[in-house]
Amino acid sequence: MLGDDLNKPLGLDREEPLRAWDVPWGAVALGGIGALAVGLFVFSRIIDDGQGGEPIAVASIERPLAPASSPQPAGPPGLDASPTASTTAAANRPAGPGQDVEIENGVRVVRNGGGRPPGSALIIQVPEALGLELPPAPDRRLIEKSPHGLLPKIGADGARPAQVYARPLIESGKLSPDAPRIALVVGGMGISQTATDHALDMLPGPVTLAFAPYGSDPAGLAGKARSRGHELVLQVAMEPFEGGQAPGPRMLMTEASVEQNLDNLHWAMARLSGYVGVMNFLGAKFTGQESAVTPVLRDIAARGLLWLDDGTSARSLVRDAAGGLGLTALQAQVSLDPAKGEGLDPLLAKLEALAREKGSAIGVANGLPATVDRLADFTRGLEKRGIALVPLSALAAETGRTAASRPKQ
Repeated sequence: MLGDDLNKPLGLDREEPLRAWDVPWGAVALGGIGALAVGLFVFSRIIDDGQGGEPIAVASIERPLAPASSPQPAGPPGLDASPTASTTAAANRPAGPGQDVEIENGVRVVRNGGGRPPGSALIIQVPEALGLELPPAPDRRLIEKSPHGLLPKIGADGARPAQVYARPLIESGKLSPDAPRIALVVGGMGISQTATDHALDMLPGPVTLAFAPYGSDPAGLAGKARSRGHELVLQVAMEPFEGGQAPGPRMLMTEASVEQNLDNLHWAMARLSGYVGVMNFLGAKFTGQESAVTPVLRDIAARGLLWLDDGTSARSLVRDAAGGLGLTALQAQVSLDPAKGEGLDPLLAKLEALAREKGSAIGVANGLPATVDRLADFTRGLEKRGIALVPLSALAAETGRTAASRPKQ
């Protein structure tokens, strides 16, 4: 036997080679498809994503406590101070089945295991850490051309810059609906890019920023501020009493003609877009002279803007004149500009005390880096102390007179 094997010619006893058409390709394909399906199923179970990689948002879901009945602060005419009109409407009617609420509001909730909506609606609160970007400005409905550039105006559909450019009010689920409110307005933005960028990096979105019409690119910096979620007001330089230094050109003057003051106002307005209102920079003398300030206030009101008085002059006539002009006018209660040798903390304590006493308060500060840093620390602790930080527009009253008067805490 062994000899026979040794004497066989090499290679003459090999079997015929396997031909391509003899391979069972159908069985191989079916086996591959089955393996792929099993692999995909195992992968989806491991990553716990039943949507096959479809983008999803993760948010905390809480059953809200029934809020105590209390009036809400009014905003500028037509301004809905709630996060959305649909949530306000939902709050004013008995909660229906969760599925009805989800369908009505266009919300798609993905539940593990494909569970059905609960019997009563749940409120989904997405943390503000996700960020809020305000849309680019200007809105085409709200502009008119002038020799100086684009000016704000009331749209043909009645839309007002004070409403369209406002930051939506986002209420924290950790605070009661009648919690005290503070609006902070930080001025001097747009003059220095470094100082403006520092404020944008440090301050949370609800802080309102006041932009001066000076600097090399106030419009660009204003657009950047809106992209970070900040509501804006325009600072206009107005004549102080003797000894006050003009902050820049085209200051509004008591001795100038109405036409000249309006021309200077329009120059300032055209330097940037997207602001909800106008506030004075200096101006103790100008705001105290009715013949000078009234035409300016009338023009501001006619353009659908609100007015903020920085509260530094007891002689200001703006609040008295605003009602007859249909102008929404607010006044700051605390100037967060400490005297030399004093600190900012006593002024912040005063602002907080006023908010608790009256329900709301407005503080105005300069944009110096040291002030911005202290304000950033102050805002981080407000919610823990039971106070809401809100944009300026949230405190605008429909009567156009003053900040909202709410029950004392």
